[in-house]
Amino acid sequence: MTTPSILVLYNEPVLPADHPDAGSEHDILDTVNDAFKVLKAAGFDATRLGVNYDPQPLLDRLRAKRPDAVFNLFEGIATQTGTEVSAAALLEWLNVPFTGCPSPALALGRDKVRTKYILSAAGIPTPEFAVVESAPAPRWRRGWPAIVKPAYQDASVGIDQNSVVTSQKQLDDRVRFVLANYGPPVLVERFIPGREFHVNMIEERGAAPGTPPRVLPLCEIAFTGDAPGRWPIYTFTAKWHEQSDEYRTSPVRAPVEIPPDDFARLERIAQRAFRALQCRDYARIDVRMDESGHFYVLEMNPNPYLNSLALVNGLTAVGRSHEWMLVEMALTAIARGGKDVPAGAVKVPRVVVAV
Repeated sequence: MTTPSILVLYNEPVLPADHPDAGSEHDILDTVNDAFKVLKAAGFDATRLGVNYDPQPLLDRLRAKRPDAVFNLFEGIATQTGTEVSAAALLEWLNVPFTGCPSPALALGRDKVRTKYILSAAGIPTPEFAVVESAPAPRWRRGWPAIVKPAYQDASVGIDQNSVVTSQKQLDDRVRFVLANYGPPVLVERFIPGREFHVNMIEERGAAPGTPPRVLPLCEIAFTGDAPGRWPIYTFTAKWHEQSDEYRTSPVRAPVEIPPDDFARLERIAQRAFRALQCRDYARIDVRMDESGHFYVLEMNPNPYLNSLALVNGLTAVGRSHEWMLVEMALTAIARGGKDVPAGAVKVPRVVVAV
């Protein structure tokens, strides 16, 4: 029996440890270690490779020992974030099957502006918005407050308490700040007060073609801070700085339940977004629910954090494990490349890592 081979590909961190964005980049190493342990324990011939500025080591590895599939954990080089898309496109060019979303979906995930246009064109509810290329910002006519975001960042990079603005003067100031630090374009959205959910979706191996992804039980960012001037938003500090007050007052709770009719509506929205943005295997949308019960898709994450409490607890709630998902993703990618894995060649290990 031939042991199926899989290469775990990831981005080697390039930022110094004291860089303000280093936490979001170095986090990948824990995910890589856990995925590698699970795949080895499952029976795969697993290897791993970190790549930074030069893709040649990846080309050399694929030429020397082409794996049956790549487990793609490459999130892009922090100083060249578009390389997340480049890595997937390179694997597609070489006809190497890999886990997760294809390059077009990853490109959309990095481009909040195109994502907004697609969601709007598809009739998927999303906050009203404007795209700003230069300062000063055009007059905002969609109501206050508004929120200002860099168009090409993820992991909450560029989002802090000053991102929410309540006047044209504050909007102009924030647009200038984002342009100076992250470049154009800048996305301005109507701020939606209310509950914020992370909605994880997975495609199940063996499902009939066209079957919508399974929507897992929800995760909520349960904002508890009520300090004057504190906006309930998931800032970079709230997401990554564990010793901060914003982190402590933005706990992640999963799974959470909402009324069945509301969940059914959100499920349909999530599935439509998944298909409209050409996602595959797994993805996540971030959603706000206003006081009237209307849902608004804030953005799509086609390469979400695999070790997240939201995902792991959602899987557990439907009788699945984190290890199961990683093994299923690997087997799906191998099958995508046209290779069959004999029954019994791999198995789902139990509690390999504690997430």
